[in-house]
This record gives sequence, C-alpha cells and structure tokens, in this order.
Amino acid sequence: MSAIVHARVTENLVRLRLGHVAERLDAVLGEAARSEPTYLDFLDALLGQEVTSKRHKRIAMGMKIAHFPSVRTLDQFDFKFQPSVDQKLVRELATGRFIAQAENVLIFGPPGVGRTHLAIALGRAAVEEGSTVLFISATALLVALAKAESEGNLADKLTYYGRYKLLIVDEVGYLPFERRSAHLFFQLVSKRYERGSMLVTTNQPVTKWGSVFGDEVVAAAILDRLLHRSHTLVVKGESYRLKQKRKAGLLGTSPTPQV
Repeated sequence: MSAIVHARVTENLVRLRLGHVAERLDAVLGEAARSEPTYLDFLDALLGQEVTSKRHKRIAMGMKIAHFPSVRTLDQFDFKFQPSVDQKLVRELATGRFIAQAENVLIFGPPGVGRTHLAIALGRAAVEEGSTVLFISATALLVALAKAESEGNLADKLTYYGRYKLLIVDEVGYLPFERRSAHLFFQLVSKRYERGSMLVTTNQPVTKWGSVFGDEVVAAAILDRLLHRSHTLVVKGESYRLKQKRKAGLLGTSPTPQV
C-alpha cells in the first residue's frame, strides 16, 4: 500500500469515526497479511474490533456519569452468605428488562447486608446493557433538590434527575426527612412515574415510611407510585462487616438484632 493510499484510508476511517481501526491500521493490515482472510472475514474482523472498542468506551463513560461510589459486581456478591436474596430475581433484573418497562426496584434490609452492593451491581449491569444511570444517596439528593428550589431552579433539577433511565437512590430512611424534603422527593418520584425506573435501598419497612417522611399522606403517595410496577428484594441476616469482626474475635458471638 502506497503512503498516499495509507494516508487516505486513515483519513477516511477518522471521518467515518472508526477511530480504533484508524489507530491500529498497520497492525490490522499485518494480521491480515499473515492470516490471509477472505474479504468478508477481514471486513467482519475489522468492524468487530471497532464495535468492541466503541462499546468499551461507552461503558467507561456510562460508569463515570453514574458516579458509583465503588466498584461492585454481581459476581462479587456472596449469595451463600445472604441466602434470603432471591438470586433468580437479581439475575433477571441484571438483564435490564425492568428498565425498558419503566419499573422500579426496592431493596429492603438492615445495614451491612449488601443492599448498596446489589444496587451498584445492578446499576453497572444496566450501564453495560446501554442504559443511562445515576447513583446518589438520599441525603445528597434532598440537599440538591432543596438547593435548586431555593434558587428557583427546581423544575430544571427535576428534569435533570428525570433524564436518566435508571435513578438509584441509596439509603432512604437512615435520616428522617423534613416535611418539605418529603414533598420534594414526592415531586421527583411523580416526575419519573411510568417514565423512568428508580432503584431505592432502605433500612426501613414500608410500614415505617410515614415516620421517615414525616407525613403519612405523602409517604403513602410516594409508595403508591414506587410500588405500582416494582420488584422488591428483602435482604435479611447479619451485617457482613460485623460478622467478619466477630470471626476475628473483636465482638461477642451473639448475632446482630434485625432492624
């Protein structure tokens, strides 16, 4: 291949946004010279490399946008330690079909049993399947909404949170909401109702959400929308972190009481 043709091919690859192939053009040509594939096989391999590269870049960008606090995957989750978790349902949720149907997921359980791990893992699976995801703690979410309201930008902020296909709200219930915060959260849930999925983790059963939100009516309205088309996971058992400390002899032998 002449230098002129090489340059033209590289330029056309860049124009067609086939950047990965453009960067590896010499290596690709070298591999083809050694293996002597058919034209169709060569084209198949060429396009396959580009598609794989674009997918990896898309996933990396999606993970960055999601703001996951740590790396957690389903393969890392110890289902044997938490046998109460419906593994079949978790694997089904990991396909992302619930997002396509704008359904919600609620994960209940005491601290330390893996709720956040499952939330992050399902969020990562959603990114890999092509969905836009945002992970945020309930406290940070309410602070952002309250700030937006005080600055007169609440509608824009609700639109921002509404644009993600999956919004993960972690740790609802650790701190009680002020009444105004409860109303802001209701507006967010209403904004996403039947339009986008939410995944909520909480240490409080639904019977106590009236106390969490400081308003039984608002709590009922929030639950009505979250539970309408939803999947629930209940994680029971002892905190994994406390169990590890107990095994190390740092705590007594009695199990941690349920929340």
